[in-house]
Amino acid sequence: AGSDDVGLLTPVRTGSAVEDATGDTAFLQAMLDAEAALARALAPADTAAVVTDAARAGLYDVRDLARRARSGGNPVIPLVADLTAAVARTDGDAAAYVHRGATSQDILDTATMLVAARALPLIVADLDRTAAELARLAAAHRATPMPGRTLTQHAVPTTFGLKAAGWRSLVLDARARLLGLRPVAQLGGAAGTLAAFDDGIPLLARFATETGLAEPDLPWHTLRTPIADLGSALAFAVGALGKLAADVLVLSRTEIGEVAEGAGGGSSAMPHKSNPVRATLIASAARQAPGLAATLLGSLAAEDERPGGAWHAEWQP
Repeated sequence: AGSDDVGLLTPVRTGSAVEDATGDTAFLQAMLDAEAALARALAPADTAAVVTDAARAGLYDVRDLARRARSGGNPVIPLVADLTAAVARTDGDAAAYVHRGATSQDILDTATMLVAARALPLIVADLDRTAAELARLAAAHRATPMPGRTLTQHAVPTTFGLKAAGWRSLVLDARARLLGLRPVAQLGGAAGTLAAFDDGIPLLARFATETGLAEPDLPWHTLRTPIADLGSALAFAVGALGKLAADVLVLSRTEIGEVAEGAGGGSSAMPHKSNPVRATLIASAARQAPGLAATLLGSLAAEDERPGGAWHAEWQP
């Protein structure tokens, strides 16, 4: 427990629904879901049921898997060993269908898309609530005057309603980009050729159906459009909210005092302060997201049929 990451230094996401949907346990369950989907696509129903029953995150030690992942460079390798052993304890023949014909990247990429598919509705719901509140603000303050500022200086008058409407426009742009994403399954086998499967293309369709993800046009081991699109859309969403936060941080300054958060944060040394903590946390995320997205976009330049490092660099972002 002493080595667990419980979010002490990430208050921007700690305790959120998305934190649970994207954490280590969520990824573990998604990898197991991918393995179970492959078994259902390949094996007789009763055999696949044994694999599916063993594919429950609570049966495995995520920290132990993380430690053992170092020897092979990814967590799928130790997970397959443990899942195979768990299935074999119930049905030795069914164990032969665990990970059959797949490669580690098939499972981890599919898991990433499953995690995304499960987290995106939570994010969109937050954006919907934000857009609705900003619409209310824009309507209520349609005629509320305030200084327009350019290059940090007073320019000509504007209204707070127009500013709120602009924030809402960005939020809706972010929402549209996230809704336009198409999380896809990944299955290609050792070198992305489906050679290990007797009926590769039909199997790919069955596998996608079993995962609930879209069917890809072809395996995308080094064709990283799904990851790049996901990272770009998420980074845009963070940046869109970052614009709102940047304005709030300026306009809530004591010497300006044009806006304030409903309930500000306190100070350990100055009890009179009411800090714009929500805007501060959003601004912190907006500064981090471009660098994380850049890592994902940089991984588009991936050599061969599976790169050394480019795929691995995607995981932490």
